[in-house]
Amino acid sequence: MIREYRTIQEVNGPLMLVKQVQGVAYDELGEIKLPDGSVRRCQVLEVNGDTAVVQLFEPSAGINLAESKIRFLGHPLQLGVSGDMLGRVFNGMGQPIDGGPAILAEEFRDINGLPMNPAARDYPNEFIQTGISTIDGLNTLVRGQKLPIFSGSGLPHANLAAQIARQAKVLGDDAGNFAVVFAAIGITFEEADFFIQDFRRTGAIDRTVLFTNLANDPAVERIATPRMALTAAEYLAFEKGMHVLVILTDITNYAEALREVSAAKKEVPGRRGYPGYLYTNLATIYERAGRQLGKPGSITLI
Repeated sequence: MIREYRTIQEVNGPLMLVKQVQGVAYDELGEIKLPDGSVRRCQVLEVNGDTAVVQLFEPSAGINLAESKIRFLGHPLQLGVSGDMLGRVFNGMGQPIDGGPAILAEEFRDINGLPMNPAARDYPNEFIQTGISTIDGLNTLVRGQKLPIFSGSGLPHANLAAQIARQAKVLGDDAGNFAVVFAAIGITFEEADFFIQDFRRTGAIDRTVLFTNLANDPAVERIATPRMALTAAEYLAFEKGMHVLVILTDITNYAEALREVSAAKKEVPGRRGYPGYLYTNLATIYERAGRQLGKPGSITLI
């Protein structure tokens, strides 16, 4: 049974402290109902006894501690997945922002997923042609592989990411069974518009699922965006049998969002202020790429 609590004790920036909670779990989704009837969403960051720390997905301005109510939904953040996601543009929370209809979900999946069991992995083979000669000739992108591209400040990594998404293809019998999941993390509105218009102009949008998280969106949404993309990719690859290329740009913004959330929780910082679990957290993203034994699809990650 879902309970409502009127025990919000403190709001500190995007964080909120709720007392006397029962049965609340880490990463659980919550809804805050304000006196005017509006609803804001949040996510549990920490549970200590009967006290929960939650982070808001929307601004905390206007929350009346005495009159606002919060309820926890009993499940983490989920994404409704369907084959109709191809050709659509979503925000960092998986909501369509292209003016089209809502997605009729075939199922709802926990975005946190699980790393692939090493015993269930198939060996990466056969390559994805990116159309970039330095990658295709010197550092071939193999299906089921993970390939990092390092860029300095001011270099055109956004153009490169868009070019790979536009030109990438698989050869042979699987040519029509290829999709791109593109997640732009912490970008400006100008960059988001560039990606959307470039994909539409070239027709690449028809085989692409595009997630855009803007720089002024909450940090917790930035942390969710790559997991949204990988959840969509897992469905297309292992349920629909497609070869999926996932492009995440860029991970620096993701790491800075982790640092921001960690600082708000007053955790002991590691190197350069990043949390000590940064690399473990990144591994939970990277290890979701690969091929599974007995399944024709694959997830390749750039």
